[in-house]
Amino acid sequence: MAQDNPVYKRILLKLSGESLQGQFDYGINFESAKAIAREIKEIRKLKVQIGIMIGGGNIFRGIRGVEVGMDRASADYMGLLATMINGIALQDALEKEGIESRHISAIEIKGVAEAFSRRNAAFYLDNGNILIFSAGTGNPYFTTDTAAALRALEIGAGVILKATKVDGVYSADPLENHKARKFTSIKYLDVLKKELKVMDATAISLCQDNRLPIIVFNIKKKGNIKKAVMGKKVGTLIS
Repeated sequence: MAQDNPVYKRILLKLSGESLQGQFDYGINFESAKAIAREIKEIRKLKVQIGIMIGGGNIFRGIRGVEVGMDRASADYMGLLATMINGIALQDALEKEGIESRHISAIEIKGVAEAFSRRNAAFYLDNGNILIFSAGTGNPYFTTDTAAALRALEIGAGVILKATKVDGVYSADPLENHKARKFTSIKYLDVLKKELKVMDATAISLCQDNRLPIIVFNIKKKGNIKKAVMGKKVGTLIS
């Protein structure tokens, strides 16, 4: 396969908040943000159109609030705002690399991010902008995985690239169980049946219903995003 011939022309990259955390226990490591921005820059050179759904777990995760007695909806809204903070940091890192980007949020805060519009999103992508999606779907009780599947379908992405801290989908958590078996490929239905925690059931079902493939890979290994875009074997393919 030619080096300049990517398999996917438009992608949705799902980044966890932890991907910006780096070696920190909490918050944003701006060196990690810069490293991700540089990898995205390499993908953009291939003329791939890129949307990014960012999580907020490095700052606040709704479930943490619930665990200490918060109302679930209130805790989830705090988590959604955390994703917006990450979106600002990622946009800054991209701009430092000379990449034009748009921060689009399901919760509009003027001066920080614009409200989502499918037509505007398509226009920005066609004109070479990287899209950063934050605030999930804008609703409590929905994960950013579900939001990633939704936005991927809305913008017509050919694949979801889910960046994680492990190198694919395993039969159990490989960080806790050294006997866990890695899948090079797996069907949507098997992910649901085996209750694998790679993405929530709503997100998997959305992708299954619309035949949208998911590639799960390790974001910490430099070049993995490009490998996935080029169709090389990396991580686990869910289809």
